[in-house]
Amino acid sequence: MLRDKMAEMPTTTALGVEVPDSLSAKYTGSFAYFTVKDRLPQILTKAVDTVHRNMETFFEKYGQEGVEAEKRAISLMSKLRNELQTDKPVLPLTDGLPDADQWNEYLEHLQAGPDTEEPSWFKSPWLYMECYMYRRIQESLQLNPPMCDFDVFNEAKTQSFFTSQQAIIAICTYFLEMKNKIKCFKDTQLKAEFLLLTQVALWGNRCDLSISGGRENSQKLNPLTSLESLKPSILVDDSEFVWEVLINRKKNKTSETTCTRIDIVLDNSGFELVTDLILADFLLASGLADVIHFHGKSIPWFVSDTTKKDFDWTLKQMQAANHMQMSRCGVMWEKNMNQGVWIYHDHLFWTLPHEFCDMPLVAHDLYAELQKSNLIFFKGDLNYRKLTGDRKWSYTVSFDTALRGFQPAPLCSLRTLKADIQVGLKPGQGEQLAASDAEWMISGRFAIIQFSNSYQT
Repeated sequence: MLRDKMAEMPTTTALGVEVPDSLSAKYTGSFAYFTVKDRLPQILTKAVDTVHRNMETFFEKYGQEGVEAEKRAISLMSKLRNELQTDKPVLPLTDGLPDADQWNEYLEHLQAGPDTEEPSWFKSPWLYMECYMYRRIQESLQLNPPMCDFDVFNEAKTQSFFTSQQAIIAICTYFLEMKNKIKCFKDTQLKAEFLLLTQVALWGNRCDLSISGGRENSQKLNPLTSLESLKPSILVDDSEFVWEVLINRKKNKTSETTCTRIDIVLDNSGFELVTDLILADFLLASGLADVIHFHGKSIPWFVSDTTKKDFDWTLKQMQAANHMQMSRCGVMWEKNMNQGVWIYHDHLFWTLPHEFCDMPLVAHDLYAELQKSNLIFFKGDLNYRKLTGDRKWSYTVSFDTALRGFQPAPLCSLRTLKADIQVGLKPGQGEQLAASDAEWMISGRFAIIQFSNSYQT
């Protein structure tokens, strides 16, 4: 039973290091506090406004039943906003979705913990409360058919894609010109292109609508022109180690039937997703990978996170684009899906509140699936927060330590910093950054390419 498994969750790392407290809004003045106090209510307000603006659409599709459902959904989201702003206790989920029991058992686990106070918005772990808000938004819709499938963030995601069109055209044009010559590339040329496209995918992570409170946050300029100037802002750059894993795997293939599998745990839709797809296409075209497995969210999440609907919509928009290079990429990518060399998954675990070190216990099937991978890319800030437990680690604690035993395969985080958690820095590096830029951990101006391969040891 899940409750029994949760009792087995580790309280210390595999190396015996004491685990620090979770980031939380109880620390007044922290980014978690600012998020719960200001950003989350803003996102809820925008969600309510979006539902209200679509009232005519609901009426046209569903008649008066749609209008009544819209009113009830708005009422539930408004109630949720009030609970948040007045620090009410966390409530169990009641929508009966497949993950509801897991959410409720997680709540029971917190209630049975050493903290004598009831779990609530300004007292409980920030990671849990932020995930819980998005799950309650889904509940507000789920309890009011026929609105169950309505995505309150879809308009913002769509706008972000279209306002990034010039940047998308630029990277598609560059990639297709390079791909035409890729068969003639020596390893040094392949490596240079891999490093470049990895950096494009890295900085694509800045386009995060949950950080901007749902406001437009797209990529308007050609990202290739700024890569060199951004290199000093990469605080940890383990891309050489990642390259070694890929090229050694390619060189040491024992037969034609040996398959190299790369997994990409996605973050934002829109421009960032396109950069991920270009990196995935390059890995196939270069022979560094034979199959790519993408992992997205099963419900709308953190405003701009990629769902299957977003993934499919992006491929269709690319194919239908008036620009030839965008269209060509879209056609190739649809073909990759049809041929089974690109595979999309959306396991429920990605929208649970768990740290990733819990995965072997609470989602063993997903952990076993990831163990089949030769390399896993984890995109973005939320994935990094879950990798490291969203805890108050010191800057110099190693990435391996913060992972707390989560090592299904060699893994790499591609992340621009938008939360006050960062590990694996050199002594004094974090303090030096804090002295020169008070917002270095939350602005998206800095980034990491951070690798771990400790699963071998």
